[in-house]
Amino acid sequence: MNGNTPYAGLPGITQAGKRNAEDVPELSRAEKSALRRDVSAIAARTREFLPKEYIVDGDVHQGVAGPQARIAVQPPVGDPVSAGFTPEVEDLDLDEPFIDADEQAEVARGLAASAAFQVKQALQGSVTPTAR
Repeated sequence: MNGNTPYAGLPGITQAGKRNAEDVPELSRAEKSALRRDVSAIAARTREFLPKEYIVDGDVHQGVAGPQARIAVQPPVGDPVSAGFTPEVEDLDLDEPFIDADEQAEVARGLAASAAFQVKQALQGSVTPTAR
C-alpha cells in the first residue's frame, strides 16, 4: 500500500512537495498579521459585491508547503467557491501588501461572480422567469 501514497519513495525524500520539515517557510507574527489584513480586505470587498445571504470568510494557516491564505464564499444555495494564495516568504516586505490592490480587486470580483453563478446553476430550471 505504500506505493499508493504521496510519501512513497526513498527514505527521507517524499513525493509530496519534496521538502524536508526544516525547508518549510513560516511567517513571523507581524507577517501573519499583514497577510490576514490583506485577506480581510479581499473578504470585505467581496461582501460589497454580494447580498447579505452570502457568507464570506478568509483565513491564514500554515500548510504542508508553507503559509497559505484562503478566501471562501458560501452562497445561499449551490457549492462554495474559494481562492487561495501561497505567498513567497522570501520576497515579503511588511511595508507593502502581500497581495497588491489590483489583485485583491480581481479576486473579489471573481469570487463574487463565481458565487452568483453557483446560485444560478443550483436554481436552473426550478425558477420560472417572470418576464421575457
